Amino acid sequence: MEQPEGKELREYPVLPVTETLLFPHMVIPLVISEPGLIKLVEEAIAGDRTIVVVGVREEEGKREFYEIGTAGLILRMARTAEESIRLIIQGISRVRIREVLSHEPYIRAKAEILEDIVERDLETEALMSNVRNQFVRILDLSPQMPSELKTLAANIDDPGVLADMVVSNVNITLAERQEILETLEVKKRLEKTLHILTRQVEILELGQKIQAQVRDQMEKSQREYYLREQLRVIQKELGEAEAAEIEELKKKIEEADLPDQVRKEAERELRRLSRMHPSSAEYTVVRNYLDWLLDLPWRKSTEDRLDLKEAQAILDADHYDLEKVKNRILEHLAVRKLKPDTKGPILCFVGPPGVGKTSLGRSIARAMGRKFLRISLGGVRDEAEIRGHRRTYVGAMPGRIIQGLRRVGVNNPVFMLDEIDKLGADFRGDPASALLEVLDPEQNATFSDHYLEIEFDLSQVMFIATANVLDTIPGPLLDRMEVIEIPGYTEEDKLHIAKRYLIPRQLEAHGLTTKNLRFTNGALTHIIRQYTREAGLRNLERQIAAICRAVAKEVALGEADSVTIRVNDLDRYLGPPKYLPEVAERTKIPGVAVGLAWTPFGGEILFVEATRMKGQRRLILTGKLGEVMRESAEAALSYIRSKASELGIPEDFFDHHDIHIHVPAGAIPKDGPSAGITILVALVSLLTDRTVRHDVAMTGEITLRGLILPVGGIKEKVLAALRAGIKEVILPKRNQKDLEEIPKEAREKIKFHLVSRVEEALAIIFPRRRRRKKSN
Repeated sequence: MEQPEGKELREYPVLPVTETLLFPHMVIPLVISEPGLIKLVEEAIAGDRTIVVVGVREEEGKREFYEIGTAGLILRMARTAEESIRLIIQGISRVRIREVLSHEPYIRAKAEILEDIVERDLETEALMSNVRNQFVRILDLSPQMPSELKTLAANIDDPGVLADMVVSNVNITLAERQEILETLEVKKRLEKTLHILTRQVEILELGQKIQAQVRDQMEKSQREYYLREQLRVIQKELGEAEAAEIEELKKKIEEADLPDQVRKEAERELRRLSRMHPSSAEYTVVRNYLDWLLDLPWRKSTEDRLDLKEAQAILDADHYDLEKVKNRILEHLAVRKLKPDTKGPILCFVGPPGVGKTSLGRSIARAMGRKFLRISLGGVRDEAEIRGHRRTYVGAMPGRIIQGLRRVGVNNPVFMLDEIDKLGADFRGDPASALLEVLDPEQNATFSDHYLEIEFDLSQVMFIATANVLDTIPGPLLDRMEVIEIPGYTEEDKLHIAKRYLIPRQLEAHGLTTKNLRFTNGALTHIIRQYTREAGLRNLERQIAAICRAVAKEVALGEADSVTIRVNDLDRYLGPPKYLPEVAERTKIPGVAVGLAWTPFGGEILFVEATRMKGQRRLILTGKLGEVMRESAEAALSYIRSKASELGIPEDFFDHHDIHIHVPAGAIPKDGPSAGITILVALVSLLTDRTVRHDVAMTGEITLRGLILPVGGIKEKVLAALRAGIKEVILPKRNQKDLEEIPKEAREKIKFHLVSRVEEALAIIFPRRRRRKKSN
């Protein structure tokens, strides 16, 4: 409402505020930290202490102050340690700003004093009474507000001052406060104030109602908890604590799909349990036994995926090559399709580490649509690990076979028995013997665990064992398994596997994409040849992972966005090569021959070195050789002495000399007869002073008559020769059948010589032999 013209205008410093408003006759605290406003206060203190406090609003991103504010008197000022000041201001009267005189260093404006328009009548008195009542109600609902405000409200007789006092003490917005401040007609001010108070009362009552409901719910839950605890204690004292539990178990047995024999045993044990006191030790034993009976998948199974093409696609997508294994799985699925009740096969994958035996088991489970379960048998020495403990023992549990089936929840998973060749045995029994029943298709349909003492049908389980060697597996156990050999990979195989599987997996593991990192074929071949020497793929994947980590660091630092790994880059990422071609270098002098050896980790090339010195007819053997290998060296020397003249060697070469045969890598034990031909060739090379061809390797057992007998591990040995760059391999003639197992790539790159006598091998190794008598 406009005031009459002619009102006196006075100049005031203006203090804008954003969080609260000053009302006439009210006292509020303020904290000032802006330098310009601090100067305003200091100059006001030096003058008559009067300022105008106005609210600030934001409109269209601009800060503007309201036209109507309150003239106030600074009662007290105090400086704080944070370079700000605290004020206590009392409102005097409403004012209207008419003209802004300046903005720097603070706002100064001309303002006129506004008077309240008061109309005291019966309606005004009623409004005042309602305002007081609602305000008292708010104080009752708000414990944090001082109760003295009730007395203050009761003693205020001025309607305008009452409205101002009430509004300044309730929790409302700045805009609502400003609306009250701008209302000069007291009756309207009281109406607006009453509306605000009524809404505040509704909000507070609703909040209190919600709080009461939450409190009641919490009290109810706590009360139920205390009552249940009391009931449990009372039932325990009376021996009735497990009555509800017995009923629950009885219901579970009725609902469970149990075989008749298992159901009878469960009901018998439940009757025993119901007669026991809950505090007895036997009670817990019987209770745990019933839990095991109810949790086992007696009749739960997954449905096999019998679509052979789909299964083939899954196997091909997961693994490269391994056609023999894949065909065996597809054959089993075909039989299952024609005869659904056929028993699961029991396979044993044998091969060096890192060729994918365990991952192949997972792939088979995925192809068949079955669940996969794996247990490691490495280091297991206790028969109870397989068959379980009898319930008479404290803490008895079923064996790992039954535990695994409970974990997967079906009775026909793909069950992998990893590292079966590393089973042990001690005074607690022989786990390998316990596995005889598990892995026998004629017996495992009635497998009996010591803990359960009830037959469990394992005939639908597909057991897959893995091993590095077969020698440590007992014969009866090995006889129960269908052995499938998984040999090492050729260089070409490793290249394909790295491109199709290893690199994509490592890129994903390191947060990279094919845009960030690419490998050339030459770089991958170089890594395979000079940074790894293994039958499997683990070290190759480690080298690829090392490059991925280095590139990930470059990408994260912003040093590179796209990297292509070439042969010249490998030194920077992987360091100098770890394996260099050494065959040619080591066979440059007479007395050195290259043999082939089989190890649990795949094939290896083997250097045999021979030298002689003045002595007294001694044969010295070093290199941690086993008894069989020592006897092979003695046989080779005896053969050479008996054929010395035919070989162009003086017959008395051994009379005044010692011969020393050494097989390097002296810390590694070596044994077996297959190095016989290699030792003989090394001795002939030494005694005839001729070097052995560096591109020829050999293996075979020799006899005193000069025969070369067959040996094992031909495939692994040939792959080792291929990795080492050997061009020709001499093999016993009776090992010809083993060439069919060798990958086509190796057969094309290596020339094979099949010999049956020592003379044939020497003719290949020393093609231009010439007889020469050597003096001693």
